[in-house]
Amino acid sequence: MHAQPLAIPDVVLFTPRVFGDERGFFFESFNARAFEQATGIRPDFVQDNHSRSARGVLRGLHYQLPPHAQGKLVRVVQGEVFDVAVDIRRNSPTFGQWVGATLSAENRQQLWIPEGFAHGFITLSESAEFLYKTTNFYAPGSERCIAWDDPVLGIQWPFEASPSLSDKDRQGLSLDQADLFD
Repeated sequence: MHAQPLAIPDVVLFTPRVFGDERGFFFESFNARAFEQATGIRPDFVQDNHSRSARGVLRGLHYQLPPHAQGKLVRVVQGEVFDVAVDIRRNSPTFGQWVGATLSAENRQQLWIPEGFAHGFITLSESAEFLYKTTNFYAPGSERCIAWDDPVLGIQWPFEASPSLSDKDRQGLSLDQADLFD
């Protein structure tokens, strides 16, 4: 497995080594040792989530505050998305910056989004199935949402039409109004 820290080095893009032939393929989607070598973290993943979204659905920018903060290891098993992580740690040198990566069933890449980051994605294909491994359980009282189109963040989402949003995501706050990490 190849691990590539992105422009915000705490966010890591993982590309698996795929073994395939005319019968199909095999790859290791997670290895605790390789993950720890790449990130310095030995996560205790406690919950797996699976979502399906139609083209143009934008989910995010979501996060949970301490003591229920979550790290997420995300990947796409069908379709394609543009995935984004935003540093919302006030004391970080990369506070307010974002990184993005195209994740797809074809490239089989995964993105590690540590605690202290907001996360979101937009579906680029007709539909996409998205898997999340999380380091903490879902805690609705700790969940927050930053506006996907906050001009301060300036995220360059790859679409032309207006995205399809949930009511929760339509009510996302600007970065300067949101509860953040210290």
